[in-house]
Amino acid sequence: MMKLCTVYKSPKKDEMYLYVDRKEGLSRVPEALLEMFGTPKEVMAMPITKDRKLARVDVEKLLQEITTKGFYLQMPPPKEEYLLDLYKDTSAKYKDL
Repeated sequence: MMKLCTVYKSPKKDEMYLYVDRKEGLSRVPEALLEMFGTPKEVMAMPITKDRKLARVDVEKLLQEITTKGFYLQMPPPKEEYLLDLYKDTSAKYKDL
């Protein structure tokens, strides 16, 4: 199964993304979710297959939810994970000091 998806980012919440079928657009996304998400800003369009690797996203679940619900909502990572990522980035920068 392959879907051409449009990915939107939330202007209200960092690292929150909404994936939808490119043909359907936002038509099946509940109004309450759009209100919480904010005005979606299109980030990219890309083909998604079961073999595709995406960071922080289970591709099979993404495809299933787009098919059944019309969208997939990617939530921001837990704060602890995010802070660890920041630490790793800065510790590498200052390693030689």
